[in-house]
Amino acid sequence: MEALGENLETMPRVPLAESHVAALHRIGSECSYAAGEVVVEAGDPMDRFVYVLEGEIEVVDPWSRERLMDSSLGPTQFMGEIGFLNAGANILPMRAAKPTRTLEVPRLAMLELMARVPELSDHVIRVFSARRRRQFELNNSAVKLIGADQDAAVQKVEQFLSRNRIPFQSLDLDGSDSASIAACTLAENRPGVILGKDRVLDDPTPRKVAQYLHLDLDVCRETLYDVLIVGGGPAGVAAAVYAGSEGLCALAIEDTAIGGQAGTSSRIENYMGFPTGISGADLVYRGQIQAMKFGTRFAMPRTVEALVRRDDGSFCARLDDGDEVCAKSVLVATGVQYRRLPIDRLEELEGAGVFYAATDMEARFCRNTEAVVIGGGNSAGQAAMYLSRTAKHVHVVVRGDSLAASMSNYLTRRLEADPGITIHYNTQVTALKGEGHLEGVTFDGPAGTRDMATRALFVMIGAAPNTQWLSGLVGTDAKGFVKTGAEVGRETPYETGTDGIFAVGDVRSGSVKRVASAVGEGSVVVSRIWDYVDRLPAPASAV
Repeated sequence: MEALGENLETMPRVPLAESHVAALHRIGSECSYAAGEVVVEAGDPMDRFVYVLEGEIEVVDPWSRERLMDSSLGPTQFMGEIGFLNAGANILPMRAAKPTRTLEVPRLAMLELMARVPELSDHVIRVFSARRRRQFELNNSAVKLIGADQDAAVQKVEQFLSRNRIPFQSLDLDGSDSASIAACTLAENRPGVILGKDRVLDDPTPRKVAQYLHLDLDVCRETLYDVLIVGGGPAGVAAAVYAGSEGLCALAIEDTAIGGQAGTSSRIENYMGFPTGISGADLVYRGQIQAMKFGTRFAMPRTVEALVRRDDGSFCARLDDGDEVCAKSVLVATGVQYRRLPIDRLEELEGAGVFYAATDMEARFCRNTEAVVIGGGNSAGQAAMYLSRTAKHVHVVVRGDSLAASMSNYLTRRLEADPGITIHYNTQVTALKGEGHLEGVTFDGPAGTRDMATRALFVMIGAAPNTQWLSGLVGTDAKGFVKTGAEVGRETPYETGTDGIFAVGDVRSGSVKRVASAVGEGSVVVSRIWDYVDRLPAPASAV
């Protein structure tokens, strides 16, 4: 299956071309560091591109302050990873291992150079992506989570980091290694989140961690964006790519993780170009990198709570915590979310055995237990296949008597043939058991009512559109999906009944609920947005 980035260990080391280094000299300046001097600290903004001329720069363990790995950066190499594109924070400290001289270029100047020189851009992004993959796989980070399996708040932070491909370390409260003991001592032997060497977060949330990582951007400064893209699923990220490539000043806002509902899928096998499959998170992550390369910015986790139209025709979105961001146009790409089951105590047990995604993070909570997946669509089927690798057994619960109408044929045949999976037709989960954590469920099916012990329940049923925040500015159908095109008297299929507001992907009434169609709609709509913005009297925006 395809994965993000190349394998850094097997990548050939290719120095920058002499012409590229010369271009860096024209826009940068030289700096010197003494042996042992810190070049960047964990949490510092990635505000400059650092190219090594002489000496050596090493990665530092944020806890012990010792050298973290054997490899280091020498002459002709450069610092940084993919967070540089989005003005993120450094995940690990770096210092000079010997007297070192560098060539340093301000971030915006470097991005402008990369936009003009695609060969340089391709080389830098290739290395940046490989480094992020390596950091993620090795869990090399200044962010440490303790007791995610026992605390719902810490687990939400882990979900946010994992789904956004941000490196972190997850430690057990009862771990016996030195790192676990030190972290648990610092957190007073309670579940928690530690940033850097000794900062323990009070009431940890994804937003607080995002602020430390500079993912919660300063989006509310006095900037009027050309387009505000609300939603970071396949449709929103595709639009972000094309908006940036067409020169629009664009901001994409996502309330949870880049990838949307598609990001919760462990494997997509019917998307063209990936014959061995790709996870939804990795697919959309690639698009995010493309969009950032073209200058589109991403802010997460931020939620748009309301939308108003100003007298001049522009729009202002009110974000959580009362912040506001304004734009000349709005693209609604908020997609859908899995519905909650009408079962007592469901919300109480969310994050404590009840899940809405099936990724690496959730799969590890299925060890030594039976797993139950509720749903009959492709996402539920792929979740069952994926979870069967770690769970004792997987039970798929379907209300109907067949999967033919809701699941792809190839996937249905795999489920039916897998001895580690049982499909329960004409069956519903009617009750949850457990105090503090899920311990069992009650099935109601053809054989009557029975209980099953489980510590992992995955809910992947029906989809509800995320449209409440639109504040009545656009028309919706009886189910809450946004009306567009001919249905509201518009010439193109992605225009709503309100000038300047467009909708694409699953949130649009009548859309085909597939990843490929969402990507297509997000790509095509940008030309219409560009035409709309270009006709406005004000000049194009700039960040």
